[in-house]
Amino acid sequence: MEKIYPDSHVEIQGFTARHYDRIMDVMFLGSYSRFIKSAIKAMEIKPGENILDLGCGTGRNSRIMHKYCKDEGYILGIDISEEMQAQFIKKFKKYNNIEFKQSRIDVPLNLDRKFDAVFMSFVLHGLPHEARLKVVKNIFDNLKPGGRFCLLDFSEFKLDEIPKLHKKIFTTIECKYAFEFVERDWKEILSENGFTDFKEKFWIKKYVRLLTAYKNV
Repeated sequence: MEKIYPDSHVEIQGFTARHYDRIMDVMFLGSYSRFIKSAIKAMEIKPGENILDLGCGTGRNSRIMHKYCKDEGYILGIDISEEMQAQFIKKFKKYNNIEFKQSRIDVPLNLDRKFDAVFMSFVLHGLPHEARLKVVKNIFDNLKPGGRFCLLDFSEFKLDEIPKLHKKIFTTIECKYAFEFVERDWKEILSENGFTDFKEKFWIKKYVRLLTAYKNV
């Protein structure tokens, strides 16, 4: 499949997509699983909640979220990748409250229900800004009044103000869209798009953040 945004690093295909979970574990020396469990715990998901997992990938995060929303809840994972779709469906073939929809996330989604929470993990930074704003609108439109958007991604920092080694690693690994993502005020952007009451939790020397924002009612 041809990439929608050729400069993006979040449109994962081929070998990387087929072995994504294992690659993440190897890259982070086994610590990625503990990190993502900590982040999802901080979402404070309650039994019975409906969760939208945007850019859901293989379903690894959805599996953890299911432990909190339980069988009386519902999870919809959305991803554009057919390779991720195959892994997601295989993980949850025995579940009737976890579903997958193959779609872009920067186009109107036209879903048949509203959600208590929308989770997005390390996807938004890899899109051009005009696409991010479309995603934010999608999130707002598909949340229940008072619902929350849980954005797990890079936090805000100035590239020229962080240690040179950290800057070198970041600019080597990440795409150009990420460089300006981290220098934007995301609480201000989300406020301008109908969100309020922000909460933050940080990891990895405050380079990574779970930003929770609530839909204004």
